[in-house]
Amino acid sequence: MGNILEVKNLCKKYNGFELKNVNLELPKGMIMGLIGENGAGKSTTIKSILNVIHKNAGEIKIFDLDHKKEEKQIKEEIGVVLDDSFLSEYLTPADINKMMKHIYKNWDEKLYFQYIDNFKLPKDKISKDYSSGMKMKLKIAVALSHHPKLLILDEPTSGLDPVARSEMLDIFQDFIQDEEHSILLSSHITSDLEHIADYITFINQGEIIFTKTRDELLEKYGIAKCSKEEFERIAKKDFIQYRKNRYEYDILIEDKIEFQQKYHIQVMDKPTIEEIMLIHIKGEK
Repeated sequence: MGNILEVKNLCKKYNGFELKNVNLELPKGMIMGLIGENGAGKSTTIKSILNVIHKNAGEIKIFDLDHKKEEKQIKEEIGVVLDDSFLSEYLTPADINKMMKHIYKNWDEKLYFQYIDNFKLPKDKISKDYSSGMKMKLKIAVALSHHPKLLILDEPTSGLDPVARSEMLDIFQDFIQDEEHSILLSSHITSDLEHIADYITFINQGEIIFTKTRDELLEKYGIAKCSKEEFERIAKKDFIQYRKNRYEYDILIEDKIEFQQKYHIQVMDKPTIEEIMLIHIKGEK
């Protein structure tokens, strides 16, 4: 299968924040969700991959090419959605089309206007007058319309209503069907990732906490709920983190079946990705 993106020991230092030895591998035909709270390092990681900001250390390869040395060739093959679209808000979709024809060799005008029509975006209205959801749809249309092999998306479903979000998730899943395309997708809407992501990478305070398959997180992990007495007889090595509530303890477990066989805890909830992330961030060891 091979990897479409490889990040090895990526470091980036700012005043008060540091990316520390970030490692990622995104195989072809897969979607990786990047999760973490605000300021955790998601956008810094994405901007480093895109060479929008300069890394302090590490190696980044896209399509097995160095992301800096072969930047022009690489960027012909990737579609990007960031907070800042780098396009003037005083441009209409028609104006953007005229520009993009001269930027991307594979720009597909017919496909672009097909997206514009499907997303019901006014062709002759400047994007400044669009709603936040319409602006996001325009960014996604631009990202998809030069036939990229890799999509790198920072919060691509933010500002969209549930129907539009579902529509976008379908488009993203269609994009990877040939098993040659991949998506790296940062999102606070972890329920979206539960629908489409093959892998989840969790970053916290500039460090990767884990990369797991979605199925492993949703099917193998558990949250045990127990009393103080039950908690005190559980070995620390047998859980990841815990949170103490008013009447009970919530304990994050990596293998719920093995844990239940050992401790016979009666209440074991199936966690969401958001709950796993929150216990990692707010919990104790």
